[in-house]
Order: sequence, then structure tokens, then C-alpha cells
Amino acid sequence: MTLLSPSFKVRHLILAVALTTGPGFVNPANAEIAFLVDLNSRTAIALDTLGGNESYASGINDAGQVVGTYYKADFVHYAFITGPNGIGMRELDALRGNISDAYDINDAGQVVGRTSTAEDSRYHAFITGPNGMGMRDLEMRPVGGEYSINDTGQVVGSFGTAEGLSHAFITGPDGAGMRDLGTLGGSNISEAYDINNAGQVVGRTSTADDRFGDHAFITGPDGRGMRDLGTLDGGIQSYAYGINDAGQVVGFSTTEGLEPTHAFITGPDGMGMRDLGTLGGYSSSAYGINDAGQVVGYSDTAGGSEHAFITGPNGEGMVDLNSLVDLPHGVILTEAAGINNNGQVIAMGVIPEPETYALMLAGLGLVGFMARRKKMENLKRY
Repeated sequence: MTLLSPSFKVRHLILAVALTTGPGFVNPANAEIAFLVDLNSRTAIALDTLGGNESYASGINDAGQVVGTYYKADFVHYAFITGPNGIGMRELDALRGNISDAYDINDAGQVVGRTSTAEDSRYHAFITGPNGMGMRDLEMRPVGGEYSINDTGQVVGSFGTAEGLSHAFITGPDGAGMRDLGTLGGSNISEAYDINNAGQVVGRTSTADDRFGDHAFITGPDGRGMRDLGTLDGGIQSYAYGINDAGQVVGFSTTEGLEPTHAFITGPDGMGMRDLGTLGGYSSSAYGINDAGQVVGYSDTAGGSEHAFITGPNGEGMVDLNSLVDLPHGVILTEAAGINNNGQVIAMGVIPEPETYALMLAGLGLVGFMARRKKMENLKRY
């Protein structure tokens, strides 16, 4: 039985104040907004909400097309896609249902995520054609909230087995066919979070002795041969969230038993896990990596707040992302979810003061608020 149940990468939480005060009312001190950050021009573009209450971004391709979810009201939410460089957001057609979320996009503009249908109240995994056109049901019941797609259209994520377990899966090109990736033993739980263009998959899995928590894994090409990545020295649990085409893997590992967590990077093909440290604070986690090995994620600072970070090539030199971009007054980038090969990052910004928030609305014409925050819950026992 798995002892640890951490919740990382929470993708679509409605802010508590918004739920208690009604649609459109969000505590300004807690307002969060999705940004597309361009490191080359030091600019940050606030993403649209299509007239809804809030939105979040979860995937970006090399053209700067962004995907994610926007909320029309409370729990009614729809997947979106933008044009290049985050411009021109549009809603993706749902499969006759009224709820959908987009999680990742490849360089052809194919999008993966989940959606409800008119016939079935449960979520179904979906894939689209190029440029987000033509949503197709992958005819599986997704579990969790993470899906990824590579440039051949292979999709990974997790699904519910007949025994009620969660197992990682991979499909063939263009989402065709599904294969169970299994686990490394233990309680027989696994989830896949990312895939590169060779078909190497990363995620987390139970192990043969899972009394001490799940471990990050990597597979060989086409999802073959799951391998335990282990943990950082002193840690007992790890998750792998991103992989580039060289097979460098990023995620987090605990470092002193159950905590704290530190972001890590590996060498090619998942070899040699290295601690990326923090921005002077207690914990950190890495969420994305590009082919140069630049890593993004979040870290606690010495003052105890959460800031988005980015590294140089091969994970060298963690830097506060806020120091590299010209932001509107009062905005703090708290975490970065992804980075492409052209220096564009999707990140989340928080507006800490009501007065500053009001000025932001007037100056930028923002109409919605970011609702996703990958807050780590306390590690807890079942």
C-alpha cells in the first residue's frame, strides 16, 4: 500500500473566494493570471479568458501556441488554443459536452486533454487534428489530469483499469491504439506525464517495495522498458514531469525522507539525477525542459514566497524568472509550467495588492483570473 499521497501540478482549482462570493468576484489579493513570457524580448503577455472568469495555461509548442482551460462560470470550463505567440485564443469544440480541459500541444498543433460528452457524464480523453481542429474521442476513461503528446501524435497519460487502478498508457501515432505501460510493482499504480519524440515516457510509479512512496520512471523508445530513476540522496519519493529529446528528465525528489522536495535534472536517457537546489528557500519542483536543457518550475525563496524559476542549458544556474522579464508593477511570477525551444515560457503571475490589481485591470484590460496553482499539499499517509 502506498504511504504517500502528494498532490502536485493541480491544474484547475477555482479560487475559494470566487466560489463563495459568486462568479466574477475574486479576492484581489489572491488573483492569479496566466502569462506567456518571452525571454528574448523580456515581455510578458497576459492570456485572454474569452469573457470567462478565469483561465490557466498548461502547454506550449515551438510556435508559441498555448493551450489550457478557461472558466465561464464556476465549474463550467472549456479547453482553448491560441495562435502563434499566444495571440488569438479560441475555444476547442467539445464532444457534445459542456466541460473540457486541454493539457498539451505538439508542433503540428495537435492538442490532447479531456472532455465530457452528452452521452456520458465521465471524462473522455481526446486528441485533435492540426491547429486544434476536429476533436476525437480516444475512447478511454482518463484518471488524473495530465496528458502529453509528441510530434508523431503519440499520447501518454493514465487510465482506470478494470480493477480500479491507475496505470500509465501510451498510444501509437495520431492517438491510435492504447498500450498499458504497467508499473514497477507494489500497489500497481502508475501515471505518465510527458513523452519525447523518440517515444520515451516519464512519470511516477509504485515500486516492488512501495512503503516509502512512488518513484520517477523513464522508458525506452516507444514506451518500452520502464526503468526506476530513483531519488536524490536522502530522499524516498520522486516524480518525473518533463523530458526533452535527449532524454534529460526533470521533476522533483524528496531529499530528507518525506520532505523537503527539490527540483532535479538528469543527464541524457535519464542517467544521473542532479539536485537543482532552490532560490534560497525550503522546496522546489521542475515542470518543464526544452532541448537545450533549460528547466522551469517553482521554488521557495529565502523569504518563504514561491517564485517561478528558469535555469541555463543543462540545468545550470537556477535564476528567479521575475528578474529576467519586465513585468507590470506588482506582478510576481510564482511558477512556470513549460518552456519551448525559442525561449518562451508559460507562467503564472499573482497580483498581491488590491490597489495594484485594480490598476492592472484598467491598464491591461484583463477580464479574468488565473485559477490553476500547483500547490503542494502536505505529504500524508493513506
